[in-house]
Amino acid sequence: MKCPYCGNEAKWCSNEEVYGRRYGKSYMCYYCRPCDAMVGCHNNTREPLGKMANKPLRQARRAAHAVIDPLWKSGKYKRSTVYKRLSEAFGYQVHVGESDEKTCLEIIKSVPILFTR
Repeated sequence: MKCPYCGNEAKWCSNEEVYGRRYGKSYMCYYCRPCDAMVGCHNNTREPLGKMANKPLRQARRAAHAVIDPLWKSGKYKRSTVYKRLSEAFGYQVHVGESDEKTCLEIIKSVPILFTR
């Protein structure tokens, strides 16, 4: 996988290389050390969970998940319902792992509007 920031080949490795210890059951990722860009992989395979992200974009994605995840983790909504509603509002299938910083901010602003009706 090529890094979208520098164009170099990203290394497939354990997220231990990034964080100093393994995180999660699925700990394999693609990582570009010079750009500090990474993306996790499905079930320790080479299939990325989304698009590579540098630190600011990872922070934006975490912030988006911080407003989305409580909606379905609380049991108030099904996860599929949350993403379906977001996708309908945005006019395309929303996937936080593929979102840029601007989209993450739009998600954060949209959630209170979409889920207080």
